[in-house]
Amino acid sequence: MEDILLCNGVKMPQEGFGVFQIPPQDCKEVVLNAIRAGYRLLDTASSYKNEEAVGEAIREAVSGGLVKRGELFVTTKAYIQEMCYENLKEAFARSLEKLGLDYLDLYLIHMPLGDYYGAWRAMEELYGEGRIRAIGVCNFDAARLMDLCYNVSVKPMVDQIERHPHYQRTEDLAVMEKLGVRPEAWAPFAEGLKGMFTEPVLQRIAEKHGRTTAQVILRWNIQQGVAVIPKSVHPERMRENLAVWGFSLDEADMTAIAALDTKCPSMLDCSRPGEIDRLYDYLNNPVLTTL
Repeated sequence: MEDILLCNGVKMPQEGFGVFQIPPQDCKEVVLNAIRAGYRLLDTASSYKNEEAVGEAIREAVSGGLVKRGELFVTTKAYIQEMCYENLKEAFARSLEKLGLDYLDLYLIHMPLGDYYGAWRAMEELYGEGRIRAIGVCNFDAARLMDLCYNVSVKPMVDQIERHPHYQRTEDLAVMEKLGVRPEAWAPFAEGLKGMFTEPVLQRIAEKHGRTTAQVILRWNIQQGVAVIPKSVHPERMRENLAVWGFSLDEADMTAIAALDTKCPSMLDCSRPGEIDRLYDYLNNPVLTTL
């Protein structure tokens, strides 16, 4: 496992574990299994409704000697209704209480919607007080990220985005590099949509290296300096997803994968009015969906 160095000097594991769509009643044991497998970055969000379960797993892992708190990199996110200065402060306190932690390693604005400028001012204060080690955003495209960076005192350290072989975000990555913002890929497998796991190019590369298609996808991201947060509830797949540090893709592999880019998201498109309606509808009808 390698770390990514954020612009403020904080080290973030380049591979972590996401808990989106894991029901609260199952989440504690799943996270414990992830920690046992070797994951040290844990990614949740207020909208996932499982922060308490993640916190329970962390406490049990620490008290049981599996890991020390300082070895974990815990991320959570504030959702749309938590945007604005006052709401963000309250949201942070709620998340911290649910997680049972004294500080967060990374706190993210979940969507580029609502009064995220007011929320960002609150995050800057919390960061300045040492209550958050790093702050960032999620689902910001290049234009919105640039605008935010040009108008704040503390730039985001991370932008967590949908990124996989079918949606490679080359321009976005170039802008992040220019701004000193580190990319982190959520849903790096696009949840298998649009034939991701049966993509012939990926299957051929996987066979060539004696690996799985999932491992090729993760390695492709990692070699480009992108952090990844795959999710699985199965311990064997958790271990499989971590076993990507002992091989490398060559130039021919990377070129072949580059040709798979459709330049269209598979899961979330914040440029579509219907998608914005869906994201806001979640506030009144909280069901597990793509957030």
